[in-house]
Amino acid sequence: MKVTISVEGSEFSLDVEPQESVLRIKQKIEHILRIPVASQALSIWGWELIDGLDMEDYSTIDESTKIVLTIRKPAPIPLPPANSKNRITVKFSARKIVLEVDQTETVRSLKEKIHIVDGTPIKRMALFFAGRELDEEFRYLTAYGISDNAEIVVFLKSAVSAADQLPVSRTPLLNVMVQTASCLLNSAMIPLDMIRDSSTVSELRQFLLKEKILPPDDYIFIHKQRIMRESCSLRWHGVENGDFLYVFKGTVSQGKV
Repeated sequence: MKVTISVEGSEFSLDVEPQESVLRIKQKIEHILRIPVASQALSIWGWELIDGLDMEDYSTIDESTKIVLTIRKPAPIPLPPANSKNRITVKFSARKIVLEVDQTETVRSLKEKIHIVDGTPIKRMALFFAGRELDEEFRYLTAYGISDNAEIVVFLKSAVSAADQLPVSRTPLLNVMVQTASCLLNSAMIPLDMIRDSSTVSELRQFLLKEKILPPDDYIFIHKQRIMRESCSLRWHGVENGDFLYVFKGTVSQGKV
């Protein structure tokens, strides 16, 4: 079928199949308009379409439907002031060193500087400031609130991976948040401690119903804009500790191929 794509005052037609995902439609638009997928937001009647859903999941979409394309413009990243120096203390378990860093320093460049001065392997460093890990390598130190006289704590990761250290029989636990959709359920954000990453979506559903966290009904679980499969584990879906799962009322209809 053909749908109409409206973008910034102009329109064009696009051939789509019922089984095509929203993500695939964005890829087609990228090929035509050279607009990166990450910069696209597609919506109908003010509701944004989810990448992991297919066209047939939106039963109201037909050839008379107009899909609005909004181009997301990335927010500019402010640069810290140039030619400004800070003295920071880098603290190890049994020693400290003092370094002078520019305000244009990134987490990565700080790790490189520590390696040059102290010899600590970069891959083994985990840097923390005020209890928060500096986990974005190319983010400015100032973006983490680091200024003059700040203290950075260095933890050394084991040379053996954490997965190698775990007993084979041990199953990691997760602490995930379940966010219900405000338009379909009573809006709530529910932390779920002690959920195993080997649990399937079906087992998670039964747990939520048993604990009366959700009322009896049919639900769709979504993780990172993709519908989750009932028989697959949270680990299979890539769910990690601290992730958000979204719950919507409804079922997934399978179209005929």
